[in-house]
Amino acid sequence: MITAHQLTKVFAGPNNTAIPALGPVDLSIAAGEFVCIVGPSGCGKSTLLRLIAGLEPPSSGTLAVQSDTIDTRDTADTSVPPPTLVFQGDSTFPWLTVYENIDYGLKMRNVERDQREATVNRMLQLVGLTAFAEAYPYQLSGGMKQRVALARAWAADPAILLMDEPFGALDEQTRQLLQAELLRIWEQDTSSQQPATSHPRKTILFVTHSIDEALILADRVLVMSAAPGKIKDEIAVPFARPRTVETLKRNAEFGELNYRAWQALKDEVKIR
Repeated sequence: MITAHQLTKVFAGPNNTAIPALGPVDLSIAAGEFVCIVGPSGCGKSTLLRLIAGLEPPSSGTLAVQSDTIDTRDTADTSVPPPTLVFQGDSTFPWLTVYENIDYGLKMRNVERDQREATVNRMLQLVGLTAFAEAYPYQLSGGMKQRVALARAWAADPAILLMDEPFGALDEQTRQLLQAELLRIWEQDTSSQQPATSHPRKTILFVTHSIDEALILADRVLVMSAAPGKIKDEIAVPFARPRTVETLKRNAEFGELNYRAWQALKDEVKIR
């Protein structure tokens, strides 16, 4: 679903200077895979998601997303369903109800009303917000707002879901509940965008600062170096699915993998 080769991103700095932000990165993510990225602040994690989402052009290298190839010469093929990006902060529209927030993307795509209604109602049930369909964001907790954002992203039925620290601003208890919620939704999902011969689940690339969160959610964890970010280590997560957060944290192997990830990461996050 996602393949990068020698991918880099350089931003323009003051006085005609260049600021290397990312790469070179070589990356391959299969259909239906759940991959987490951990790395120090400023290492290019969010930049990588923006490149995959088509919000930024690469400086060099190639990036293939589904059948769409993005490099310094080519532009995205609009016939390919784009990846959906879920941000860390509150991205709900405060003037719309929960129902209208989830419906917004479908409406912009001119989806028929009956189909939109069926999809929104299914999403409300999936994230446990049916009783709050007519509520406005100011009436919701932070965790509930993130469930709205997740439902809105899922409603668009993208083959690829990009998540940029979506639970980073939440308290630990709410974060743990939403980790479990995300796993539950993803593990039962069958996306209409996925070919019948491929994995039925969405392909998820999830950025986090939490090693625990990465090991709880992912099939693989990619550890990035300090900027310009490169993939320093790749950890295959062996735990069977379905998973529960509390059970994993009791597992001795979970602790060993956490230690390995931290050993790869700790030299990258030293205060300089």
